[in-house]
Amino acid sequence: MTEAETFLATLRRDGCVREAQATLKPLSGGVSSDIYLVEDGRERFVVKRALARLRVKDDWFANVGRNATEQAYLQCVSSFLPGAVPQIRSANPHAGYFCMEYLGDGFANWKQLLLSGVCETEHAAQAGKILGVIHRKTAGEAEVARNFDTTMDFCQLRIAPYLLTTGARHPGLQEFFDHEAARLKAARETLVHGDFSPKNILVSGSRMVLLDCEVAWYGDPAFDVAFLLNHFFLKSLHHAPKAFGLEKLIAAFWHAYAEARSNGNVRQVELRLVPLILMLLLARVDGKSPAEYLTVPKQQFIRTFVHAHLPSPPHNLARLSEIWFARVFDSTLTLSPT
Repeated sequence: MTEAETFLATLRRDGCVREAQATLKPLSGGVSSDIYLVEDGRERFVVKRALARLRVKDDWFANVGRNATEQAYLQCVSSFLPGAVPQIRSANPHAGYFCMEYLGDGFANWKQLLLSGVCETEHAAQAGKILGVIHRKTAGEAEVARNFDTTMDFCQLRIAPYLLTTGARHPGLQEFFDHEAARLKAARETLVHGDFSPKNILVSGSRMVLLDCEVAWYGDPAFDVAFLLNHFFLKSLHHAPKAFGLEKLIAAFWHAYAEARSNGNVRQVELRLVPLILMLLLARVDGKSPAEYLTVPKQQFIRTFVHAHLPSPPHNLARLSEIWFARVFDSTLTLSPT
């Protein structure tokens, strides 16, 4: 039997699949998990199972128990934002999988929209509002903090591959990466998605749905904000010298987030996220999860930019954005593939 056939037999044994002709179809984008579309008669749903070794070039291992963490995040957020996450159908924590709502027809992946040049400020504002509400609702909640005491997993999936690996590959900046890693390990403020990226967000009309929250952790909200904003900076560089208004998405997202975090000190979040964006930019070049769409000249642009600004970061997000976009669209700059 193939791996898919064996897994299908498991789903049938657990009562998740009933029809004899049920099928499993692998879905793309599964770096850290096996993700399948299940067609069981007239029913269609998605099943997700965490991998012990992630599908990247470097060795990258992680605790498969994060599958249960993802379920817990979906359940937590659905209690106050039910439309913002897929609904869970069933789960088997011992077998390390869960089944959830299928969101294929009528939904578009936000990353693919951005890569194709569809850059809508409404999407950015909607994402900022959703994230702000999640951070506001869970800030200071002792039970949520206990349920997401997952710092070890967060270190395996984010701090080590993004910060420590990148810092080790840039000795001149390593002290900044090491300091940020230690600071994040100690942070305990609110529920963090951990992979709040356009690739994990689907849009359809007025609905926006968050996916892939297996890195969820009770920690620093600045990480989620920086992780999302980093992608806007990366996409603007990818499109350069064409401009699609991604600087407006940065402003729209931050404004909506700050408004939704009405009970949070967003200025403190902003002070932390500016240097973190710079580190994550470099991590998407020289960490364990490099952005696949950046050409060699654009990778070098990021290295030069981060080395110039991380030792003394801009004092706010607006200034970082201003400096970045002035440089990206400098007419004397050559970013063409060699």
